[in-house]
Amino acid sequence: MEIQLWRELLDPYQLAVDELMVKFRYLINEHMTSGVYSPIEQVNGRVKKISSILEKMQKKKIKFEDIEKKIDDIAGIRIICQFVEDIDTVVDIIKNRSDMIVKEEKDYIRNAKESGYRSYHIIVYYNVITLTGTKNIKVEIQIRTLAMNFWATIEHSLQYKYRQNMPPHIRERLSGAAAAVVALDTEMSSVRNEIMDSQNSFQIKAYIVAEILNTIRNLYNVANKREIIKIQDEFYNIYKLDDIDILEKFSKEIDVIAEGYRAQGIGSNE
Repeated sequence: MEIQLWRELLDPYQLAVDELMVKFRYLINEHMTSGVYSPIEQVNGRVKKISSILEKMQKKKIKFEDIEKKIDDIAGIRIICQFVEDIDTVVDIIKNRSDMIVKEEKDYIRNAKESGYRSYHIIVYYNVITLTGTKNIKVEIQIRTLAMNFWATIEHSLQYKYRQNMPPHIRERLSGAAAAVVALDTEMSSVRNEIMDSQNSFQIKAYIVAEILNTIRNLYNVANKREIIKIQDEFYNIYKLDDIDILEKFSKEIDVIAEGYRAQGIGSNE
C-alpha cells in the first residue's frame, strides 16, 4: 500500500491529537493560574503506528476501506490523574464540553480486566478542519492514575514481548503488582485532602509571587532606583517568612504604589 494513502488517512488524526493535547494542557494551566487544584496531572497523545494498525487489521480481518469505521483508537489521548477520585471529575469535564461528543465509555476502574488492567476509556467524536473540509474523527481518551499508568506501561511492554504467550510466573507477578497499585491508590486517596491543601497552598503562593515580581518589574519604568531596591529587599524578607497572608498583603500594598504612579502618568499626559 502506498505511503501517500496512509498519510492522507492519518494526518487528520494527528491534527485531532495535537489540538486536544493543547486544549487539555490549557485546562491544566488554567487551574494552576487560578490557584485551584487541577484534576489533570499530565496529558499526552499519539496516532497509532501503521504497524499496529496492520496487526489489528489482520487480527480482526478489517479491510483498508473499513479502518476508520471499525478501529476506534487510531487517535489516542492519555490523561493522567493523581487520585482515583479525579478520574470521574475528568470524565464529567469531557462530557460537558461542546467540542466533543461521547460515543462510548468503558469503565475498567470499577470493572478491572482479568489481567489487572485498570483505566477509564472514552471514545469521542471530534471535528478537525482540513483543506478538504471538516472531518469527524474518533479519538480514544484513556484516563488513569499515575500508579495505574505505571502498571499498564509495563504490562503493555510485556504483552508485546511475549505476544499473548506470557509465562505464568510473569502473569502472576503482574497480578500481584496490580493489587499493589489498587492498595497504593486507596492509600493516596486517604490523604487526598491533605495533599490537595498542600498543593493548593503552593500554587497560590506561586501565583502571588509571580504577581509581585510582575508589579516590581513594571515599577522599574516609573519609580526611582532607591525605592525599587527598598521594595525588593522587603519582598525577600517577607518571602522568607513563608506566610501567604503576609505575602498577599504585601502584594496589595505594592499594587497601590504602582496604581499611584499610573495615576501620576495619566495626570501628566492630560
